[in-house]
Amino acid sequence: MKFMRAVDIIAAKRDGRELSREEIAFLIGGYVAGEIPDYQVSAWAMAVFFKGMSPGETAALTDVMLKSGAAMDLSGIAGPLVDKHSTGGVGDKTSLILAPLAASLGIRDPMMSGRALGHTGGTLDKLEAIPGYRTNLSVSEFREFLARDGFAMTGQTKGIVPADRLLYALRDVTGTVESIPLITASILSKKAAEGAEALVLDVKYGSGAFMKDPVDGEKLARSLVNTASAMGKRIIALLTDMDEPLGSMVGNFLEVEECFDCLEGKGRQTSSRDLMEVTLELAARMVVLGGKAPEAVAGRRLCEEALASGKPRELFLANIKSQGGNPEQFLEMRGKYRSPHCAEIKAAEDGYISRIDAWRIGHAGVGLGVGRNRTEDPVSPTAGVQFHHKGGDGVKKGEPVMTVWGKDEASLAAALPALAAAVEYSKTPPAKRRLILKEVTS
Repeated sequence: MKFMRAVDIIAAKRDGRELSREEIAFLIGGYVAGEIPDYQVSAWAMAVFFKGMSPGETAALTDVMLKSGAAMDLSGIAGPLVDKHSTGGVGDKTSLILAPLAASLGIRDPMMSGRALGHTGGTLDKLEAIPGYRTNLSVSEFREFLARDGFAMTGQTKGIVPADRLLYALRDVTGTVESIPLITASILSKKAAEGAEALVLDVKYGSGAFMKDPVDGEKLARSLVNTASAMGKRIIALLTDMDEPLGSMVGNFLEVEECFDCLEGKGRQTSSRDLMEVTLELAARMVVLGGKAPEAVAGRRLCEEALASGKPRELFLANIKSQGGNPEQFLEMRGKYRSPHCAEIKAAEDGYISRIDAWRIGHAGVGLGVGRNRTEDPVSPTAGVQFHHKGGDGVKKGEPVMTVWGKDEASLAAALPALAAAVEYSKTPPAKRRLILKEVTS
């Protein structure tokens, strides 16, 4: 066996050399085993950030990370097994709508999700805002709920892709989060481990996304699609706008409540219209990959019919019960489960809202208690922001634009100036947002 040292692998990548699978396996395996320290893996990650990785290297890294631990065994569960993953954003809650929606059409969605970190929200925190709801499922529970309800929501355990759990935390504190090869390997190793046969990706760009520029967003989408295809996965990616928050709510219970309203058909009559548009387009691709429709237009039509039937709503409530919550209690809490520390942001002038900056909203939300700066930070289920107006809406000076709830009075007072600064105005109507830039396939 060839003698290897971590320092030589770091230097090779620093100088732009393509690493072999054996070198990648040595580095990642040694890190998981505790034999290679954080500081050397940090140096390697920074070298990758600047020098990149070839498609072959990225595929090898993804496979090595996948095989660093156990995978979810979903054998014996009738498919199709199709999941969706988002690269993250502010108010990005599509998973909570499209999982029961896809399930209502006979698609099973094995969803392994994450928590909020930095300015982007986490699906697990949102679900755990429902009293009693458990996301730390055993494999047997995950299989049972998936088979019965058509979807299940769980978090990443220590045994599943431990390399990603360690590397993700390291990237977050070393300024290497935005590396396209490292994002690609992180996402796809987890998604392969959860057992999905096909995958729809929502790749975000804009101020509230990791990729600020659509060109970089498309590069990430193509890296994800090409790598997943090389692994034998069927995949479709949509490049979607995250320059403004998605939907009318930002906050843990608030977002769950908004999603349930959308499942009841109220999304298109409110500031949730953008949320519903993105969700339906993602769900339509899940339907196509699941073999239930020949193309996206037909898939979307099936999704709209399913929503009208009410079945996704009932599956959402069934999942709450399966995972430890009380559906009746959840229904009773709607519209009431709010922090007592509340204030309004009012329009600063007459005219139109030209934009609400997602990045500013996301960072202010962390201070309110919606998100976290460190993995161990607690989040508040009742903090958040409700938008009464979004970009493109006409407003009168003094008219409420947002209602804001903070975890306490100090956090509320600190966040209000940043939230007010996030709202941009114009005297004329702004151009209509293009929510979905393009579809990327292999």
